[in-house]
Amino acid sequence: MYPEHQFEMLVNIQAVGFSAIDLNLYLDTHPTDQEALGHYNALCEQLACLKAAYQQIYGPLMSFGEAPSPCPWRWVQSPWPWEI
Repeated sequence: MYPEHQFEMLVNIQAVGFSAIDLNLYLDTHPTDQEALGHYNALCEQLACLKAAYQQIYGPLMSFGEAPSPCPWRWVQSPWPWEI
C-alpha cells in the first residue's frame, strides 16, 4: 500500500534514532567517554540528514514546528508516518 522506499527510510530513521537514544543513556552515566560522544554526535548528524531527506520526499515526520511545509500544507496529506 505504501512505497517500499518510504518504509525503508522510516526504518532507517528509527534504527539510527534508537542508537542515538541508547548512546544518550550511556553518556548520562559515562559523560567523559570521548569515543562514545563521537559516535553519538555522528549519529545525531546522520539522523538529521535522514529526517531531512525523508521530509523532502514524503513530508513532515512531526508537526508543531519540526519541519517547514510547502503549499499546500503537507501534514494533512496521508499517509502519516505512524500509519505505515
